[in-house]
Amino acid sequence: MHIDVRGRRTRIRLAGDPRSQPLVLLHGIGRTLNDWDEQFPRLSSQFRLIAIDLPGSGFSERSAQPTTLPVLARAVLDVLDEIGESRPVHLAGNSLGGAVAMQVAVLAPPRAASLTLVDSAGFGTRVALALRLMTVPRLGEVMTRRVTRASARMMERTSLADPALVTRTRIDRAIAVSRQPDTGAVMLETARELATMRGIKAQWRAELLDAVDAVGLPTLVVWGEADRVLPNSHLRAARAALRDAQTRLFPKVGHMPQIEVPDAFAELITTFVESRPGL
Repeated sequence: MHIDVRGRRTRIRLAGDPRSQPLVLLHGIGRTLNDWDEQFPRLSSQFRLIAIDLPGSGFSERSAQPTTLPVLARAVLDVLDEIGESRPVHLAGNSLGGAVAMQVAVLAPPRAASLTLVDSAGFGTRVALALRLMTVPRLGEVMTRRVTRASARMMERTSLADPALVTRTRIDRAIAVSRQPDTGAVMLETARELATMRGIKAQWRAELLDAVDAVGLPTLVVWGEADRVLPNSHLRAARAALRDAQTRLFPKVGHMPQIEVPDAFAELITTFVESRPGL
């Protein structure tokens, strides 16, 4: 469904009893809320699920402002306001979505109940070559101008350890998203805001992690051992930065455990969130 959020057409998906604990699901760079599809049938009986296509991603219109983590985080808060969700929410984010979730918690601590960070940006420098190449002037524009089936398949294959999960449906969706008017520009803005050809910038990571640590939310950090986008060495950095966080490494899993091991992931996040009610 689409809703109007401060004049922007914004795609969201809601499920579950509105009286249940709210769990917000955030996707990664160039991705969509469909990266959480496998979790809806598994989690909707326990939580009020709120999945969002971030501004300029998926099928949501972009913000009028340049894309930054604070802009994306404020957009999440705006969605919550628009749907009338004023309770503290549990925030789960994959990749870029993890950094956005952390930024939401920093901007509005009373509105955050917990963090689940899934192969999240924000902990280390290393990142897939394709995302580093997007930061190069002119080359990034060429990369995002036209997405072919071959390039879409390659990106899905990079994200998912099991090639059987690289389905026609996922490839078709990636191509459809690439044809949205804001997708390419927002991907470039995001990549260049957060990274260089050398990797993910250190300054914003350090500032964000210090702020998250100061907020002191219950935090779960999840990683796939075979992640080719953000390598599992970032989990060690997460343990050092957020010493009180629970952590879990899934063997033989890539960048998206919520897709690749959906049952184990659902059990893990349910146990974590239900032990830390935010209401």
